[in-house]
Amino acid sequence: MRIVWMAFVASAFLGLLPNCHAATPKRFVVDHTVVSRRDPAVNIKLTDSVHYVGSDRFTFSKPELGAFDAAELFAFADAGKDGHIRKYIWVQFEGYLPGHPDLHFTYDSPKHVTIGGLDFYEDIGVASPKPLKPGTDSEHFYSLLASHGYQRDDLMWVRLVHLLDATKRKELMIIYAESLAPTGYTAQQLDQGGSDHSKWAAIAAALSRRAMQSIHLHKSTE
Repeated sequence: MRIVWMAFVASAFLGLLPNCHAATPKRFVVDHTVVSRRDPAVNIKLTDSVHYVGSDRFTFSKPELGAFDAAELFAFADAGKDGHIRKYIWVQFEGYLPGHPDLHFTYDSPKHVTIGGLDFYEDIGVASPKPLKPGTDSEHFYSLLASHGYQRDDLMWVRLVHLLDATKRKELMIIYAESLAPTGYTAQQLDQGGSDHSKWAAIAAALSRRAMQSIHLHKSTE
C-alpha cells in the first residue's frame, strides 16, 4: 500500500490524475514556449536557436525516505550534424512531496537576476562529461538527449533557480548551456585552479548575457 500511495501522491503533485480538466495538461510546449499553468503559472519563451527534444516526469527517492520529491523537465537543444551539443536549455519544475514537510531547498549563490519579475539565484560553471548517477535529474535529462542522438562534450552553463515562496519547497530551474569548443578552452583549463582560469570571468559574463537574451518569462493568470 505504501508504494501505491507514494505513486498516487507523486501523480497528484504533477497533475497526472484524471479530473474534469484532464484534456488540458498542467504544462506543455507550444513552439519554443513552455506553458505552465501552476507552480508557477508562467510562459517561458526560449530562443529559436534550440529545438524541443521532449519531456520527462519522475520522482526522486532514497531508501531511508522513499519517494520524497517530484519533477517534470523539458529539454531543448541544438547540435551539429555529428550530434555533438552546441547549446541546450533545460527547464525543470520540482517540489517536495507532502509526506516530507521537513524538506526545503537551499541555495547559497550570492548572485541574483530578475527574469519576468521573478527572482532567480544564478550560478555559472563548466563541466566535462562524466558517468551519470542513477536516479538523478541529470540522468533523466541527458538520457533523454542521448535517446535523440545528442552527444555531450565539455560545456559551460548558467543555472537559474526560482523558489516559489518562503517555504522553499517548490522551485523552477532553468539551465542554459553551450559547448566550450568555440572558446578554444576545456573545462579543466577554465575551472578553478585550471591553467586558464583567469579567462573564465569574461567568458562567464558573456555567457550570462546570452542566457538572459535566450529566456523570456511572463507570468500567467491561468
